[in-house]
Amino acid sequence: MLVEFREIDPFDLWIWLQFSTIPSEQEKQYVEEVFNSWFYLGKLGAFNAENLQVQETGLDLSYMNYDSQGYDKSLLALMHNMGEFEYEGTWARCWFDLGTSDVIALDILINALQQLSEEYVTIEQLYIGGENEDWSVEESESRPSFLYDN
Repeated sequence: MLVEFREIDPFDLWIWLQFSTIPSEQEKQYVEEVFNSWFYLGKLGAFNAENLQVQETGLDLSYMNYDSQGYDKSLLALMHNMGEFEYEGTWARCWFDLGTSDVIALDILINALQQLSEEYVTIEQLYIGGENEDWSVEESESRPSFLYDN
């Protein structure tokens, strides 16, 4: 799966997927479940890089002292909004407002999509950010219309 980053605005972010074939309804469901799960975790503040106590501890986690107040000591890192998935041929896209969530969220999404592509539905390309010239985002009803206002 080719991963490419284009222009990034975390408050107005399109994520694009290109499949090897037109995805079946089952394949669409797999993809949407990954994104829905990722978004709900983000909405709950899971992608908070200031509170990665387990990760920062290293390999020996036995009897680790976890600071239960650690989350309260960090800045909020919440995703705000997610649009509906849209499909056109072998392409899919979805709009997100990542809010204040940390960019570790994107690494986690990419890892999940890599494995999804290996086991369930082949994803040829993943574009994070930007727009596709042949599929205007202004046609979308998924993204709030006030974002188009100048």
